[in-house]
Amino acid sequence: MAESVEELRTRLAHPNPSARLQAALAAGISPDPESVEVLVERSGIEPDFFVRDMLTWALTRLPADRAVPRLVDELSSPFPQARSQSLHTLSKIGDRSAAPAVTAALLHDEEDEVAKAAWRAAVALTGPEEQPALAAALASELGRRDAETRRSLTRALLALGEGARAELERVAAGGTFGARVHAVTTLLLLDEPERGFTSAFSEARRIVLAADDAAAAD
Repeated sequence: MAESVEELRTRLAHPNPSARLQAALAAGISPDPESVEVLVERSGIEPDFFVRDMLTWALTRLPADRAVPRLVDELSSPFPQARSQSLHTLSKIGDRSAAPAVTAALLHDEEDEVAKAAWRAAVALTGPEEQPALAAALASELGRRDAETRRSLTRALLALGEGARAELERVAAGGTFGARVHAVTTLLLLDEPERGFTSAFSEARRIVLAADDAAAAD
């Protein structure tokens, strides 16, 4: 007999993460549309990465017309994990009807994990006609935040491919020093995808410093 939603809720609150993982797995193996609320609710507070990942998988197994609206509602949560996890799950479901919910506020969220999840979700959900606007929004983040978050932004821009080149070149020509270095780093990786970020960053910094020295000498 399939377990009830309340039984699932109880199992997902078990103190042992392995037990919670098994509960999330069971919810995905036997998907019940009535479980959307408890799965989304738990995603927002679950401390274990592997359990969160299984909760996302369980939600992808449910009808999108039930899961997506609830996940979109969660994007206005005051809790960063709730926002970031819902964005992550929406990117995995891939329903483009959710694209408008990935707002500018989320793309520029002060919490790095939320912003990173928003960038991934936006790239996954945005259609070709909206990609230039997305590239511009992402490019405005160049040079900001910590090193790992900058890598995530580069990956998002690279996923847009040539659609991001014009914005990257614009920032490379006229942004702040940090933004220019980040833009040139991403352009180098766009042209040489096999190259490593650290190598590209080092070369980009040399390029920008040389350009500044040349401008100062004029």
